[in-house]
Amino acid sequence: MMVTGGTFEAARRAPLNLSVVRAVRPVLAPAAILLAAALAPVAGPTLPPSLSGLKTLGPYVVLLLGTGMGVWFNRGRTFIALASLLAAFAGYNLALEFGAASFAARAVFTAAAVLVPLNVLLALVFPERGVSHHFNYRWLMLAVVEIVCVAWIASAGRNSLSGTAWHDLLEHWLLRSPPMPLAGRLLFVAALVAATWRAWPRPPRTHTRPLDTGLAGALMAFFVACEWVTALSAFNAFMAAAGAIMLVSLLQESHRLAFHDELTGLPSRRALEERLHGLGPAHAIAMVDVDHFKKFNDTHGHDIGDQVLKLVAARLAEIQGGGRAYRYGGEEFCLLFDGRTLAETLPHLEKIRANIAAYRMAVRRDDRPKDPEDGTKLRSLRSAEKTLSVTVSIGIAEPDDVLSTPAGVLRAADKALYRAKEAGRNRVSR
Repeated sequence: MMVTGGTFEAARRAPLNLSVVRAVRPVLAPAAILLAAALAPVAGPTLPPSLSGLKTLGPYVVLLLGTGMGVWFNRGRTFIALASLLAAFAGYNLALEFGAASFAARAVFTAAAVLVPLNVLLALVFPERGVSHHFNYRWLMLAVVEIVCVAWIASAGRNSLSGTAWHDLLEHWLLRSPPMPLAGRLLFVAALVAATWRAWPRPPRTHTRPLDTGLAGALMAFFVACEWVTALSAFNAFMAAAGAIMLVSLLQESHRLAFHDELTGLPSRRALEERLHGLGPAHAIAMVDVDHFKKFNDTHGHDIGDQVLKLVAARLAEIQGGGRAYRYGGEEFCLLFDGRTLAETLPHLEKIRANIAAYRMAVRRDDRPKDPEDGTKLRSLRSAEKTLSVTVSIGIAEPDDVLSTPAGVLRAADKALYRAKEAGRNRVSR
């Protein structure tokens, strides 16, 4: 069985300003790094001679560090993207030894402009499996083949390839470089769309994926680097920016995993404990518990139980009155109201409790047809679906002469929660 009938309607109806903040916040770091890269060529001439080597070595350091961190964090897509960028940057710099206008430089640049977005696109199409998965060993073999082929073409030279299929391929209109070849542009657009699609928050997920956002930003930096390839300082700056964006996204992802609950998308208990230290003297804390959740879970299964937790979390995330929802653990949640009194929060708690109690979930039958048309017909027959409802109990507390710390208020809210349960559940107690 699975929950349908708009289970995540609550997440879709989240306040517009909250949705905008969630969408914009993850792109601030990539945007700042891209801006810094655009200004770097201007600041380059002002660097002291002792730091002039950073213009060339900087991208190597950033890309190598990012590739190593991708392995350390076991992120396959990040590793593939950064390894591709590193190989492209190193290969092009080696080819520049023959001159920027040489056949070797043009061949390596054309290959990099096509293969980097292609590799990223393939990494985005397939599910994330980590670095050590056998799929990535296959990709590594493919990458070796790519490098060997590009190195052979670049070293062979134009005259040796004249009249061969390789020469005809390089001269094809899709691979002509003004400066970035059309094939590279098309693959860049496809990879950027794929990264943006994967990163964008969609119910039940309420957060933007930092790693996919980082991939989109790194692709944009790589595209600008290719467009400005004739200005070597700009090329180096934007290649370094691509690596820096991926590095930042790795740090953001590690922070998200540490401070957010993966199932519900809410901040986790660890984030709650951090926030408690920063509460002002006036605040209210509410503890929320899903009524009869264990019995519900045992009756309908853990999958349905997870869907219920997501539903409750999505509703709690809508709390008004300055509240912030957290996943406390199991079927328990916490609502923090900084700068609010208990009397000010009670109407909002009653409203959210009533909204959850009034919601009806439709549960699909286990034998529901797989054919979409048959499924549509079955969905139209409401008698074929069982509806379920869930309620929550809430305990609320605020500081007083006895409760002087947020931790004490939290314990008092937990005691109030048990009073709500003893009084019959589906109510708010203080």
